[in-house]
Amino acid sequence: MKTFLIERDVEGISLADLHGLIAANRRHAALMCDNGDLVHYMGSTFLPGDGRCLCLFQAKDEAVLSSLNAAARLPVERIVSAIALAVD
Repeated sequence: MKTFLIERDVEGISLADLHGLIAANRRHAALMCDNGDLVHYMGSTFLPGDGRCLCLFQAKDEAVLSSLNAAARLPVERIVSAIALAVD
C-alpha cells in the first residue's frame, strides 16, 4: 500500500463537526476494508489557524481514497502522495 495525505478545507468547523469528520474517516475506511478495498486511516492533524485538516491514509491508490471521500461526503482540497516519518 502507498501513503497519501488528504488536505481538507474545514474553516469555521466546530469541534463537534471535526470529530464527526474524523469518525466518518474511520467508519468508511473500515467499511471499504470489509468490502476488500485496501485502505487504512492513520490519523489526522487539525490546523485551526489555517482552517485545514490533514488526514493520513494508506491505500492501494488515490482512486480508493476518492471513493471513500465521495461515500462519506467529506470535503477534499487535494490528495497527494506522502511519506510518513516515525518519531523516535
